[in-house]
Amino acid sequence: MDIVWLILGLLLILGGANWLTDGASAIAKKWGVSDLIIGLTVVAFGTSTPELSIGIISALKGSAPLAIGNVVGSNIFNIFVIIGIVALIHPIKIERSVLNTQIPFVILSSIALLAIGCAPLLGVPGKPEIIRPEGILLFLFFLIFMRYTFSQAKTASSDDPSAVQASAISEMNIWKAIGLVILGLGALVFGGDRFVAGASGIASSLGMSEALIGLTIVAAGSSLPELATSIISAVKGKPGIAVGNVIGSNIFNIFMVLGITATIKPLPFGSIGYLDLLIMTVASILFWIFGRQFGDKVIDRWEGGVLVSCYLGYIIDQIFSNIYVG
Repeated sequence: MDIVWLILGLLLILGGANWLTDGASAIAKKWGVSDLIIGLTVVAFGTSTPELSIGIISALKGSAPLAIGNVVGSNIFNIFVIIGIVALIHPIKIERSVLNTQIPFVILSSIALLAIGCAPLLGVPGKPEIIRPEGILLFLFFLIFMRYTFSQAKTASSDDPSAVQASAISEMNIWKAIGLVILGLGALVFGGDRFVAGASGIASSLGMSEALIGLTIVAAGSSLPELATSIISAVKGKPGIAVGNVIGSNIFNIFMVLGITATIKPLPFGSIGYLDLLIMTVASILFWIFGRQFGDKVIDRWEGGVLVSCYLGYIIDQIFSNIYVG
């Protein structure tokens, strides 16, 4: 049955990503908002919903390492795999505002979680844990990011060359577009949940640890909406949604998902290692470096290949470490 849920979840994720992209693009055109802003907000929030539901449920059930591992693993997957694959399909043009503001927010969120996780190394007594005050602080950062994003919406829509172009889908009836967004989000959430359930069942039967499941299987499964949405957006010539989706999702995952979850119930890191947090932070910095390198503000195919290779190396290390520990 786990295999059935795995396949069904994947199909729902792919269909939902397509509906969500079409609906969000039509709404962006109707309201005069750029693809980048829609990707940073509507699409990012929708595709981060699986992480939020997994985080809250895991925390309430006493499986905090699964919740944190899901976020850390998802953020690593988003940059290494999603940005890497999209760049392999077509080089990604990164706007100046993204390099100067949005990606630094991603780096800031990664450093914040790294600092909390490495607190014992800095002399803080006890095991690493995201306590309620820290959860509230993370969520406040999320509100600041949202306030800034919406304040820049009009500027971005006029300056961003990736703004939605006039097309058949741009002229879609607004209610139909909203319906597609809702249908797409529903398919993404339910499909992501069923995919994770199937993948987790298979992984558990193979004797994988909870932390490893969170960092790999669950993280990849809950990030499939971002992957599907970004690839489809890139193929349809809408790189603003693809890039904005990854940036928004990574920021949402740490500031919103962990912020809300830790506010509800403190989250101990468990067996989530310093290396995982460090790799997440390095991935964020590489994202910024590759976008700025040589001043061309383009992530080329070879850079996409490097990002994907980094993820393969990370997964291989995780598998061999699990085998060794086991």
